[in-house]
Amino acid sequence: MINGIVIKSTGKHYLVKIDNDSSIVPCVLRGKFKQYDYKSTNPIAVGEYVEIELSGGEGVIVKILPRKNKIVRRSTNLSRYAHVLAVNIDYAVVVFTLKMPKTYLEFLDRFLAAAEQNFIEPIVVINKIDLLTTEETLEMETIRNMYETIGYKTFQISVNQCIGISEFGEFIKNRTVLLSGNSGVGKSSLINTLNSKLSIKTGRISSAHTQGRHTTTFAEMHPFGEGYLIDTPGIKGFGLTDFTNSDVSDFFKEFRLYSPYCKFNNCTHTHEPGCKIKSAVESGQISKTRYSGYLSIITDNETDKYRKDDYI
Repeated sequence: MINGIVIKSTGKHYLVKIDNDSSIVPCVLRGKFKQYDYKSTNPIAVGEYVEIELSGGEGVIVKILPRKNKIVRRSTNLSRYAHVLAVNIDYAVVVFTLKMPKTYLEFLDRFLAAAEQNFIEPIVVINKIDLLTTEETLEMETIRNMYETIGYKTFQISVNQCIGISEFGEFIKNRTVLLSGNSGVGKSSLINTLNSKLSIKTGRISSAHTQGRHTTTFAEMHPFGEGYLIDTPGIKGFGLTDFTNSDVSDFFKEFRLYSPYCKFNNCTHTHEPGCKIKSAVESGQISKTRYSGYLSIITDNETDKYRKDDYI
């Protein structure tokens, strides 16, 4: 048996980097493969530590080694299934833009909640700050202050003008880092800038709709120092999976300070009297936008809105 790490997954075919000599071997799965104890569209994700057998220059994956963690989103058109973006990661980075394209705070909060759910430290990167007007810059500072007050590490960058890149790169060096976000926010361009040896294909923003055009098709790991940068396809929505409504407040970091003091142990923080989270929202200790994000996750879980959540 040979050990390695999956650096690219296309659904049926995989690229595995071998531990000892760093060679890269194309691999397939051996027959029926036992998945983990949740329903997933992809039995193997990038970042997976695996055992393979070599045969004629190609490999067969015969075993998945235990995962440290995973980050998961609700899968395309299959509400009961999950799509694993990556596993065994140190940081989950969400790349956020105020324009070209506009990222909505609901998407950001869902991504942060998914990271919290899986005990992964998230980072917020605000890109394209060079495009902002004075008014938009003030809006950006307000957003950044809100998330830093909660306790999230944030960076303001411009890939085009190479602003803030070295600071961000220094923070994540020698770690395995997932980059996610809407199409067009600059994930691939950021990775190209961090590792000048790479030339990942990037796309232009549609001038008509100020939306990104999808260029990254499959998740792939790229070397960065002693670690990796994981590029992922752009996504329009982010549906959480494998949770109950009573779990959701635990995924919002600032809610944890108040929920133990609610009048009812099973408080949903929606309509109950004596709810400390609702009181904190009313007093401004919890952001109204964050509370709205919390409510939207609960509502979508009840109505199954993300049955048709899809890639763009």
